[in-house]
Amino acid sequence: MAKIPVVKQGMTCRCHLLDLPWEDVLVPHILCYLPLQHLVSLQRVSKQFHNLIKVYLSNCRTFHLSPVTFCSMLKDNKVLQNLSLQNCSDWVSDKELLPVIGQNQHLQRVDMSGCACLTRHSLVAVSLSCMHLQHLGLAHCEWVDSLSLRSLADHCGGLQSIDLTACRQLKDDAICYLAKKCSNLRSLSLAVNANITDESVEEVAKNCRGLEQLDLTGCLRVRNQSIRTLAEYCPKLQSLKVNHCHNVTESSLDPLRKRNVVIDVEPPLQRALVLLQDVLGFAPFINLQI
Repeated sequence: MAKIPVVKQGMTCRCHLLDLPWEDVLVPHILCYLPLQHLVSLQRVSKQFHNLIKVYLSNCRTFHLSPVTFCSMLKDNKVLQNLSLQNCSDWVSDKELLPVIGQNQHLQRVDMSGCACLTRHSLVAVSLSCMHLQHLGLAHCEWVDSLSLRSLADHCGGLQSIDLTACRQLKDDAICYLAKKCSNLRSLSLAVNANITDESVEEVAKNCRGLEQLDLTGCLRVRNQSIRTLAEYCPKLQSLKVNHCHNVTESSLDPLRKRNVVIDVEPPLQRALVLLQDVLGFAPFINLQI
């Protein structure tokens, strides 16, 4: 066991590392700097070290999970505020996640993006347990359906951001319901979903007037009408992504550009100049003055 020399009144004695105050010294000033795999090894040294690591884990607020973390450590934590599953998206299932969600009711940020082995039951569990949830990542979770999203909307009205990229089961009815229930949304991604139409975008615009970021990349059925509604009802909008939205044209985007909204597609003239530069090798001078 590790020992630390301590000098007392001219004499040298030895004390154990575990003799130091756990919650005042070891937890906030030593253990917090150790990688998780080292903590796993340390808790196997002795029963005392196991108890020390348990105290440390019970006070952690954030976890980026791996299989080792989940299986041997996370079961002891009941005060998580942030939970990211991105490092274990290829193996974590409802069986591992549901107990963690059930005992951590103060979660404010959960990222389940890309977790293909989960089901709608995990999202329902989040909605029922995490009443203070503010940020949720569900990108590429094709198991998200209308019923589970409605459960989220019913119980997590304080939601501020949600990423629904490539959640292809979702249609306008689910998005409209979410917009009505979660009017505090500031960031929303509906990207890569061909089911989304103007109906969803207009409902979001009219109900979520504090919206700052909206991603509609690849929403092929979105048209100018809803973009104009967005410009009318969302004065705080800062960023709009409409790449590959072929029915959205400059006529609806120009008013947003004049408000300095960052848009991920260039104006037609700018795109033409870029093409000319690629062909000619230089950008021709064009006098736009009338």
